[in-house]
Amino acid sequence: MSEYMAPIRDMQFVLKELAGLEQVAQLPGCEEATPDLVDAVLEEAARFAEEVLSPLNIPGDLEGARWHNKAVTMPAGFKQAYKLFADSGWTALACEPEWGGQGLPKLVAAAVAEMWKSANHSFSLCPLLTNGAIEALVLTGSEKLKKDYLEKMVSGVWTGTMNLTEPNAGSDLAAVRTRAEPQADGSYKVFGQKIFITYGDHDMAENIVHLVLARTPTAPEGVKGISLFVVPKFMVNDDGSLGERNDAYCVSIEHKLGIHASPTAIMAFGDHSGAVGYLVGEENRGLEYMFIMMNAARFGVGLEGVAACERSYQRARDYARDRVQCTDVGVRGGPKVPIIVHPDVRRMLMTMRAHAEATRALAYVVAAAHDAAVHHPDADERKRNQAFVDLMIGVVKGWSTESGVTMASMGIQVHGGMGYVEETGAAQHLRDAQISTIYEGTTAIQANDVIGRKIAREGGATLQALIATMRALDAELAGQAGSHLVAIRKRLTAGIDALAEAGDWVVATYRDDVRAASAGSVPFLTLLGIVAGGWQMARAALIAQRRIDGGDADPFYAAKVVTARFYADHLLSRAGGLASSITDGAVGVMALPEDMF
Repeated sequence: MSEYMAPIRDMQFVLKELAGLEQVAQLPGCEEATPDLVDAVLEEAARFAEEVLSPLNIPGDLEGARWHNKAVTMPAGFKQAYKLFADSGWTALACEPEWGGQGLPKLVAAAVAEMWKSANHSFSLCPLLTNGAIEALVLTGSEKLKKDYLEKMVSGVWTGTMNLTEPNAGSDLAAVRTRAEPQADGSYKVFGQKIFITYGDHDMAENIVHLVLARTPTAPEGVKGISLFVVPKFMVNDDGSLGERNDAYCVSIEHKLGIHASPTAIMAFGDHSGAVGYLVGEENRGLEYMFIMMNAARFGVGLEGVAACERSYQRARDYARDRVQCTDVGVRGGPKVPIIVHPDVRRMLMTMRAHAEATRALAYVVAAAHDAAVHHPDADERKRNQAFVDLMIGVVKGWSTESGVTMASMGIQVHGGMGYVEETGAAQHLRDAQISTIYEGTTAIQANDVIGRKIAREGGATLQALIATMRALDAELAGQAGSHLVAIRKRLTAGIDALAEAGDWVVATYRDDVRAASAGSVPFLTLLGIVAGGWQMARAALIAQRRIDGGDADPFYAAKVVTARFYADHLLSRAGGLASSITDGAVGVMALPEDMF
């Protein structure tokens, strides 16, 4: 059974050649991200992922997190792995130096996080949620909250959660009913129940800092009346030590399809005396603050999609190399061959490989844009990059995770019947990947946000700027020879045209017929993902071909060109059909009466 091996060579290529690591390292506050340091970080992260996290993945899935008497026990080895993880500084990688962080760019943190997610999806969710809570407190917390909580969270001694969902309030957060009653000392007593709380309880850290959405007694109805509160598992004394147990308990954990080692808690706040909480920022701005966490988490979940593509590909590839079955196609009486020789198995493996490389490239480019949006000295550049990030976050989340599920399923197909058997490990990837399309906003929620808030609201301005950038690459490809680049350019041109047509239709239709536009929202997100991924693969092919033409014999470059060619022929070729389903497909979606379903 194969273990995870970090694809460092491709990560380095994407970081340096596509995402512009050198330019990111020139941004104020990012100067530490030199090529030598980043390479060292990747090597150490790969070692930790391969030697510590990956071996715990299947055992953790089999044992699962266990709940007893309002407390959760993690699978064997997780507590020790987390301590080593925190002691090694991985929790602090991209955090503010002011609070003990290393201050490395999001671009570098993205590559490292992909490794955690590929090696052990369940484990990776704990630092994902903690980092989101840290970011929310850094940007919106009072100085006292920062002083009391951030250093311990950044160091990994304490972890964090986000508590949004309630039994009656899923995607509709206007229905939140958890209440927070003000106290004389300035604190609040929080009462209510939250569900689907990732790492709501565990035994890996000394304390858990819950960020909880709740309503104060004077709050208006709807999302404008939601506030955000810090509710610690253990109270924090003035000297930073832990005090009494707070009235915040895990009353159960969910029994799930996958991510069995990640405890998904039902949290009860205030069943006894009331859970002590502290207001974050201003009252009634909680949803705005929580979206800071959600955007960070959505990008992180998008990396789970990249990871699912990569890990499923590696396992399927290794199996295909070892599994001997049948003679080669068209050869009678010849020797039996590994199934990797067979054309359709190769098609599936190339599909998985292409998705892994394209989703990785797009995610890292978005991470680099985030760094520029935060750190660039020019305000216009910050604004331009932020607009691109805002547009693409939902694509990284939605398209990458849908790709991860599809590739994990394809990995089972490569294994044949053995893929349906848990012992091979292929089935776990599919079970684990499925949740990534759901939590932090389903694919439909991401798609509706993309077409509504990110495209229609601004008249498609950011999308048009992106298309212009893509067309500039298309023009550059027009002067290239060689069958692979010619074929890539042909498909990319058609893909950009299809995206432009669909984008114009969304802008024109959304205001007058929002239902028709919404009927095509997920196909549009898919189209944008495929074309944006093709844009990155075409860039990669052009760079690789120039290396080859310059005499570089590294087989990596030839493989990159071939993979980009495959992506163009098998994925970009779908763009026209998707555009047609967006512009012409609403009638078929909406015409059937509800009572006929």
